[in-house]
Amino acid sequence: MRREREPERGRGRGRGLPGAVGALCRALPPGARPAPDTLRRARFDRPQASWQFWRLLYALLKQIHGGKRTESDALDIQIRFVKSALWYHGYGRPELYRLPSDGSAGSRELLLAFSWLLHRISLLEQLLARNRIRTGDETSVCTCEDDLPNSQKGRTEMAPEYYPEDKIDVRYLQWLNGRLRFQWRSLYALHQEQCKLLHKIHLFTSGSHMDKILGHFSVTETDLVRQPENYKQLLQFLESETVQLEAFLEWKQLEQVYWQWMETVLDDMAEEGYMCKSQDAHTKKSTLPKVDSCCCWAGSLMGKIDTLSRDLMIVHDQLQELVTHRKSMWYEKVKTREEELQKEEFCAAARKIQETVELKLLDLTYRCALKKNKMHGSCRLVFRSKHSASKTGFGRSVSKEPISTVSATEVIRDLQMRKASLERELKQLQEECRQRMDEIAQGLDGVICISP
Repeated sequence: MRREREPERGRGRGRGLPGAVGALCRALPPGARPAPDTLRRARFDRPQASWQFWRLLYALLKQIHGGKRTESDALDIQIRFVKSALWYHGYGRPELYRLPSDGSAGSRELLLAFSWLLHRISLLEQLLARNRIRTGDETSVCTCEDDLPNSQKGRTEMAPEYYPEDKIDVRYLQWLNGRLRFQWRSLYALHQEQCKLLHKIHLFTSGSHMDKILGHFSVTETDLVRQPENYKQLLQFLESETVQLEAFLEWKQLEQVYWQWMETVLDDMAEEGYMCKSQDAHTKKSTLPKVDSCCCWAGSLMGKIDTLSRDLMIVHDQLQELVTHRKSMWYEKVKTREEELQKEEFCAAARKIQETVELKLLDLTYRCALKKNKMHGSCRLVFRSKHSASKTGFGRSVSKEPISTVSATEVIRDLQMRKASLERELKQLQEECRQRMDEIAQGLDGVICISP
């Protein structure tokens, strides 16, 4: 069957694969475009393609996570970042995490990881959305629920082996928490300053735009008015983005050819793994001792096995009696505890359940009320005069039809309701943790625990 399929693969690879790989490389950002030959060398696990793929994944994942790529970063630092990012997205193939940190091997494993990112997290779509040229002033608005994406579910269940489980000092965690709070406040202050400057630009340029729906210039348009010579650079960026979008459309037409090629890569890896297992089995078989050398001690071994079996049966009977005794004692304690709960803590438990039900009903009412007004994605900021219904609005930046807008006050009100709901849930969880800690502290003799 293998020999019959090879000519068919050869015809498909010669006809459409170079175009698919070329379109894929052109659809990537300009600063992280690999040569199409790099993927071919990685298909045959060539060592010279390993460090190129590490740098490629480093550049792409840095953009996905909103970081800036620095060329001065050492290769081992880039490799650690790529492994951490892949683990974060849920990549569970352990062979990649065992690759050396010098980038000397593993190009085929990196090709698999790159292809997995293309399919699992829609890598190209995310890069195009992040690197899009924005001529208008936009902001990200989300009033949806905070559900985890599918790519992040279960990633805590597959901690890779290369992460050491060292003990971390609590004081270090407190220092990290303080540093995070400081950076968050600094970011909030910078965002407020940016909003003030943006409001001034929209206010001073009101009525100057040809589009009467907008009515004002954006930051980019204002910069072009002040410095007209910058339009050449903007045109270059727009042309580069157009080329990238055309390559993406071509890639979507030839994408199936690429995945058929990746099937051949997986087949080759499976065959190599089967050959390695066969060689290991042959080696183990050749190193087994002869039957004649085993006959001399087989009789004494059977006697020892019988003795151990009798001892194990005796220990099993003793353990069964002990388990039965402990089980009866446990049932008595549980019964006593149930009686105490029925007499003393029934009213408290009922009140707690009632509070939980009320909280869930409030959350359910909130979620049902927000079904019509949920927003998610990038929206364009549009300033309105005092005579209109709202002062500042959010409008969808993609639609060419009559734009559906929502005022900033409505979005702020929805987010405040969501914040209040989360704060109530947080207080409830904190109270449950305190009660649980008190119960644990009561069972410790000679230990005094002070609740925070």
